[in-house]
Amino acid sequence: MKLSVLVLITAFAVALSISLVNFHFQNSFYYLAVSFGVSFITSFIVFYYLMEKYIYSKVKLIYKMIHNLKLGKDLKDALGEYVSSDPINDVEQEVKEWAGAKKKEIEILKKQEQFRREFLSNVSHEFKTPLFAIQGYIETLQDCLLDDPEMAAKFLNKAEKNVERLSYLINDLDAISKLESGEVPINFEKFDFVGLAKEVMEGLEDKAKTKNVKLSFKEKYMHPALVNADREKIRQVLINLIQNSIKYGKDPGSTAIKIFELHDQYLIEVTDDGIGIDEKHLPRLFERFYRIDSHRSREVGGTGLGLAIVKHILEAHQQIISVRSTLQIGTTFAFTLEKAG
Repeated sequence: MKLSVLVLITAFAVALSISLVNFHFQNSFYYLAVSFGVSFITSFIVFYYLMEKYIYSKVKLIYKMIHNLKLGKDLKDALGEYVSSDPINDVEQEVKEWAGAKKKEIEILKKQEQFRREFLSNVSHEFKTPLFAIQGYIETLQDCLLDDPEMAAKFLNKAEKNVERLSYLINDLDAISKLESGEVPINFEKFDFVGLAKEVMEGLEDKAKTKNVKLSFKEKYMHPALVNADREKIRQVLINLIQNSIKYGKDPGSTAIKIFELHDQYLIEVTDDGIGIDEKHLPRLFERFYRIDSHRSREVGGTGLGLAIVKHILEAHQQIISVRSTLQIGTTFAFTLEKAG
């Protein structure tokens, strides 16, 4: 409501009250009209002056500050030219929007705090497990080094494997940190994705055979698919996705790579017929250290960072990755790559 209308209503109410009181004592319509006119004009002038000077001007100032600071201007600019003809309603709207935005910020901060706690807990656990194992093996080695050299050799081998696990964990954490900060450059080049996919599948063929998993690249997808991306980082993406399908695949099982041509992209799918993933886990699947089944995940190995690295690599390419899965039927990871011109 504008200032003049607000003052008009207030002045009318005051003038009507005064004139009715005057009429009660004077019992004259003439004095009623005179008192109403005088009190209305006086009230209007006084109220307009007071509200303009002490209330409305302050509201306008508050509105200007809120509005301009929301636009990212500094305090000096925020106090510049007035930009609204009805600041009271605008202040209400601005405050509602501000409150909504702050509520969303608080919710995001709470989620980030929860993620931070989970991340620190996971990092601590992932480091403690191999460290305690190494400590135990070394203590045992000290006791049996001379008395039982064969047993000592076995424990030394186990300690070495745990050191390797620590090394992989540190390397993966370092890789994610560098990808997030942009320290790792993306070296775009034109290459044939089909040729890269064949190389990766041939390199993982022996590992797949040990799990009785068949890797396939269907004939209809064998024609060249030229993409513009970082070849070695996309190799890492494929290795992570195929290794996951082998780890959690059935025995016997299969993993297939498919390519679909879109307008200016290729859609690549890595599909397996493994144990599948419950739908409730899918939104968090690319989080660092997120494990669907902690016990099984540690049995099959890995740092729990593979899918997080995959997501960061593709985001660095300004591409996306998604997953769909059905329990006991299989899982499909799908990501896009830019077509080479």
